Amino acid sequence: MKNFSRGGSRDRGSSRDRGDFRDRESSRDFGSRSFGPREMHKAVCAECQKECEVPFKPQEGRPVYCRDCYASKKKY
Repeated sequence: MKNFSRGGSRDRGSSRDRGDFRDRESSRDFGSRSFGPREMHKAVCAECQKECEVPFKPQEGRPVYCRDCYASKKKY
């Protein structure tokens, strides 16, 4: 039966030497990326009926909530 361990029968060095995918992903800082200004769309909150702006195009038949109402509905 073959040896399916990480190193296998050959010594290929550590994953850091090879540039393992997980190491590259974990080192990225997506928080500092800037995608430019968001296109905001006007909507009316389904809960309080106030006019608000959302970063997506509202679809007919689906409720849209303002920031305050959404936060109160969000379950932790």
